[in-house]
Amino acid sequence: MSFTVIIPARLASTRLPNKPLADLAGLPMIVHVARRAAASEAGQVVVATDAPEVIAACAAHGVHALKTRADHPSGSDRLAEAVGQLGLPDDAVVVNVQGDEPLIAPAMINACAATLTAQTDCVMATVAHALTDPDEFANPNVVKLVTDQAGRALYFSRAPIPWWRDGAGAPREALRHVGLYAYRAGFLRRFPTLAASPLEQIESLEQLRVLWHGERIAVHVSEQRPGPGVDTPEDLERVRRLIQGLPRP
Repeated sequence: MSFTVIIPARLASTRLPNKPLADLAGLPMIVHVARRAAASEAGQVVVATDAPEVIAACAAHGVHALKTRADHPSGSDRLAEAVGQLGLPDDAVVVNVQGDEPLIAPAMINACAATLTAQTDCVMATVAHALTDPDEFANPNVVKLVTDQAGRALYFSRAPIPWWRDGAGAPREALRHVGLYAYRAGFLRRFPTLAASPLEQIESLEQLRVLWHGERIAVHVSEQRPGPGVDTPEDLERVRRLIQGLPRP
């Protein structure tokens, strides 16, 4: 299996400004993410950013970074530009690791890439895990998904799905979506040309554009939950405490 990890990173976070450069145990967060990705089976790990400060931080720690445009509307668009700069062939597998996931498990990255490699009828793959907490099931900030018999995504939603008509709480089949994606490079090049879908705009979930245009997304169901990401100052403090208890990456 051969794949490339691309980590989109921008400084313009409303809840946590300069997030990729946040200090975690003496290293910028983006460096932690890159080193976790490098511990996977990826052939190369690249940060794609519009910020010279992020490029400088990566260079100082031996992380490959690309300068991309500042006007990309989404991380997928930024990945598409990076794929072009890297000259990847259309059948190359690209894994999008979010720049605010400093505790991402390398094994989960491998599993996402392997799922897309195996499911040749799909243009993307992603990850989910079992969802049993009724509060999370009802929380619109927790994205749920349902799959078909072959493990391909049928729908993603902020609503509780599948809805248990005759029961209460989360049904046994409920899955929580993990924001880790693998793409075929050729599809990434095409993605910016696809019109946004009404469902995507209603749910504010970009992956619904892919399904709306008739493409397929493979889903790896992990037995483990991912480590916590960083969206807020409170998240940052939590991850700092966790990283202090881990070996330096």
